[in-house]
Amino acid sequence: MPTGIEVTKLALDDFKKIQEYMVLAKKENATETYAKLKDEYLTIKALLNVSGVNLTDIDKIKE
Repeated sequence: MPTGIEVTKLALDDFKKIQEYMVLAKKENATETYAKLKDEYLTIKALLNVSGVNLTDIDKIKE
């Protein structure tokens, strides 16, 4: 069973990847892809907020 720290690290890794994909999707004007990624982004962002992670400096999307 993973610890809270391990779960948080996995969520942070996913958060970083999804943000990178969102930036690419926006650049390529892939609106449907961007919308799907945004759903995932918001879910992970909520999980990290509940976990007490300060996303101010690492959140590149700022929406």
